Amino acid sequence: MVGAALTGRWLVGLDAVSGSALPDRRLVGGKAWSIAHMQSLGLPTPPAFAVTTEACLEYQRNGTMPDGLESELQAGMRWLERRSGRRFGHDENPLLVAVRSGAAISMPGMMDTLLNLGISQANLPALAAESGDAAFARDTYRRFLQLYAEVVLGTDCPDLKRDEGLGAWRARIERHARQAIPGDPMLQLHAAVRAVFDSWNSRRARRYRKHHGISEDLGTAVTVQLMVFGNLDDQSGTGVLFSRNPLDGAPAPYGEYLRRAQGEDVVSGKRTPESLDDLHAQSPRLHAQLLAAAGRLEESNREVQDVEFTVERGTLYLLQSRTAKRAPAAAVRIAVDMQREGAIDIGEAISKVTPAQVRSLLSPRLTARAASATPVATGNGVSPGVGTGVVVNSADEAERRAKQGEDVILATATTCPDDVHGMIAARAVVTEFGGSTSHAAVVGRSLGLPCVVGCGAGAVTSLGGETVTVDGGAGRIYPGILEIDCPDEREDECLRQLLNWVGERSPLRVLRPDEAPDEDILDLDALDAAADPDRLAGLLRGVEAASGRAIASDEGIAAALAANLRFIVAEPTLPPLLAAVQMSDG
Repeated sequence: MVGAALTGRWLVGLDAVSGSALPDRRLVGGKAWSIAHMQSLGLPTPPAFAVTTEACLEYQRNGTMPDGLESELQAGMRWLERRSGRRFGHDENPLLVAVRSGAAISMPGMMDTLLNLGISQANLPALAAESGDAAFARDTYRRFLQLYAEVVLGTDCPDLKRDEGLGAWRARIERHARQAIPGDPMLQLHAAVRAVFDSWNSRRARRYRKHHGISEDLGTAVTVQLMVFGNLDDQSGTGVLFSRNPLDGAPAPYGEYLRRAQGEDVVSGKRTPESLDDLHAQSPRLHAQLLAAAGRLEESNREVQDVEFTVERGTLYLLQSRTAKRAPAAAVRIAVDMQREGAIDIGEAISKVTPAQVRSLLSPRLTARAASATPVATGNGVSPGVGTGVVVNSADEAERRAKQGEDVILATATTCPDDVHGMIAARAVVTEFGGSTSHAAVVGRSLGLPCVVGCGAGAVTSLGGETVTVDGGAGRIYPGILEIDCPDEREDECLRQLLNWVGERSPLRVLRPDEAPDEDILDLDALDAAADPDRLAGLLRGVEAASGRAIASDEGIAAALAANLRFIVAEPTLPPLLAAVQMSDG
């Protein structure tokens, strides 16, 4: 500790001010970096410090807490005490914290979080007296025990009945887990940090990194932040705001708000929130303050923002801001709109859209006649696209049957991070509960996967074994296989603009079949070996032009660029052109 700052081998205090240098994102993780950035903009953010990714990597190497980290955590809590005016582990004026994961590259929902750490049976009366609500204090303690059981003890938490005594709650968890919950909150904090470190190597996190090409050697930071309580009273709540609509790209704020709730209630999908209009109804002043903050963050980051926030007794707090995951149509529109607004240049606009997003956007969709069919279930369409397959009710079954060549639809009550492998394997995902910021929605959008949530209890899990068609844009599930259309990239204004940009910059010509000259063009579709990306380079040796599905893939474009092909033949042309520009720029 030096003066008012928090410094250490393994910790970084987040106390940026305007004009000061921000911490290294690779060291403190995206979540902590966003806190420091918001602080530097003068936005309301609870105080926090970060345990660095270096500490995580040291833990992974040795299997034990790095030397000195536990004493630095104690110093970090004293630092938070001074900034909050509260006392950690004390019966009066208790300090409660959130312990949250935070990798340098956002992996939403893939790693663990523990809320309300620092609460105990001893300080429950003080929390009840301060809040004026004994039920709130009990609920906060119950939430802590549930998450501690799941995240730290690694066990499903038994049902904690609201009319039971506090000791009975704890005793039942300890019997169920066959281990004790430490009475010392510092020991609880040490255990929570270890649990977050361990979650870096969880099955779901490894699968997510593999799917998105994220390096395994980055590690996660841990953010320890003062708790603010959206479940405190009727003037409290929590929500998520997108600075632009992540579904269709409309240039208007979009999000959800849930009164008397903590963030876990929203992202878990266990409760269905209201729109942001409910926050406006509760407090137009807070609504305006939130929108102004989102606009400022978008301008500063030059990117659409996903902002987590909490309202405690009529005061707004921003907990995190990150680049928003968005549906393919939204990615294209936002990139074009932001360039036209002068917020970014053409090169930046091109970089904000992936070939995979464009391929998804140009994939088949329901015809007007098919869309008029009577659905068997409806919900909130949160990730556009159409998927057809046999309904299965577990992620493991989805993965197993997809490997056997079947098209499957994953239909569950909700999804959680442990279901990611089944979501990746499925043609679409539907859930019975949750809103547009639930786990299923966020992951569905990031995968470009059709997704419908909030269909209602029993509405979709009962369809197991049936063949259905899912419209992720309209939020409908239809019986059987329906007729579809294939969109044309030249008929959409934003796609056409993007096509013009990449067409002028691409180092590789991409021609439609009706534009191809009458000359020798290698047809990769006729070669079985073309299914193996590792053999493409050999197949293209000495070739000047090629066609087929394999050459239009990202691997095919990379091979075509390496072989200096004069042109390729593909339709649609936008995905391979975009891939060629981004590969040459990268």
